[in-house]
Amino acid sequence: MSIEKELYKAGPYADFFSQGVRVGDALYLAGQVGMTEAGEIPSDLPAQVEAAYRNIASVLSEFGATMDNIVDETFFVTDMKECMSQVPAVFGARQTAYGKKPEVAQTLIGVSALVDPSLKVEIKVIAKL
Repeated sequence: MSIEKELYKAGPYADFFSQGVRVGDALYLAGQVGMTEAGEIPSDLPAQVEAAYRNIASVLSEFGATMDNIVDETFFVTDMKECMSQVPAVFGARQTAYGKKPEVAQTLIGVSALVDPSLKVEIKVIAKL
């Protein structure tokens, strides 16, 4: 049985995966990293979180959605100790991205590496349309 999917492909890996996939009223985003549109990677974790959320908002907008549509998010961080030592700044950046206290399920996972050694965070979300 096949399902109907709406895909949004962008970026340097557009031939390999979609940035977002819509199935019915559910939207699944690929993990978004803390890289700016210009390809720059900020050196600090809170700035990378801000950049990742800007990327998330950009993909959401391709489907007519906003941060308010997010129901679930997963943070993948390369240094859990660094993340926990900066909780106010990291989660402050998160709240700023949402424009309020986020009303989402959230998971924080420590990983050994991301696609670029300079990256400290990748954020994956699921949204309801």
